[in-house]
Amino acid sequence: MDANNRESAADVASTAAGTAARMKRSITDKASEAKDALSDLGRKAADKFEDSRQNTASALDRTATSLHSGSDQLSDLGHTAADRLQSTADYLRETDLQNMGQDIQDLIRRYPAQCLGAAAVLGFLIARGLRSND
Repeated sequence: MDANNRESAADVASTAAGTAARMKRSITDKASEAKDALSDLGRKAADKFEDSRQNTASALDRTATSLHSGSDQLSDLGHTAADRLQSTADYLRETDLQNMGQDIQDLIRRYPAQCLGAAAVLGFLIARGLRSND
């Protein structure tokens, strides 16, 4: 191989190495951007869930208070319903998303058939609701 061919081969190899390095940096940058965007999306979803959790707990508190005050007419049934709403509100207020997930897993392990049935009914209701919006 003569000197011109060796120089030409070296130039091609150098150009290829430079192109590969640029492509690697570009891919790394895009992956980092995607990771950051996904992380940001997850944080926003968790924040929205936290806000919703607190709002739901407050609404349950108000409903429980209303049931307690008007339950003289309904007797024990009203007090029982109000107590359960209050308990649910306290649970929502005091339990974070990770612990709720663990509680759901424990519930599914204890009652797999009932949970499967509830999931099927919930899926049917969601599908029906989505279909009616079309």
